[in-house]
Amino acid sequence: MTITIRDEELILAKERAIYLPKEKLLAISDLHLGKAAHFRKAGLQVPSTLAQSDLNRLSFLLDEYQPETLLINGDMFHHELNTDIDDFERWKGQYPNLKFVLVKGNHDKLDETQYQNLGIEIHEPSYCTSKFCFIHDAIKCKEENLYPISGHIHPGVSVYGKAKQYLKFPCFYFGGKYAVMPAFSAFTGLSLIRPKVSEQVYAITPTKVVKV
Repeated sequence: MTITIRDEELILAKERAIYLPKEKLLAISDLHLGKAAHFRKAGLQVPSTLAQSDLNRLSFLLDEYQPETLLINGDMFHHELNTDIDDFERWKGQYPNLKFVLVKGNHDKLDETQYQNLGIEIHEPSYCTSKFCFIHDAIKCKEENLYPISGHIHPGVSVYGKAKQYLKFPCFYFGGKYAVMPAFSAFTGLSLIRPKVSEQVYAITPTKVVKV
């Protein structure tokens, strides 16, 4: 799905990402790497393949769009360093020429040296282009002339069919004051939103992005 916001083209990918062709920038949010390993460490039987599945989806996007910059819009890492993050470091080695940028979110608790060792450029509280302000929590944005694009809440929407049947999907939300990206990680819940008529919501189905 290709849309235009502030006279700039954005591509909404069904893999839960936004690509900005003008900036050659691929943006995702709420990757939550290490979450599965964190739960396993606590004794919960969470599949060890969850993080790798997310990274495989991210590889597809990088191959598809060939961006110069990968922007993670908050909550890249769920908690402390663990085996999932070790896997990420090995995976990252495939992309030596790609710029990795993290806008810090509420779960990003590593110290500066750890981020530096992983080759990740930190921006706090936001990363801005000529039209947009990427920030983890939109209400904290101070850039009055830019359109905030946030994450944090893991937005979802209910799509209704016949006989009052409905399904829940992650979604992209574009309101008058700010936008919210879906959580990239499949290992997250959904916070259902109820959009107003003037707001634009795009549901992410298994096969495509659709306007609802």
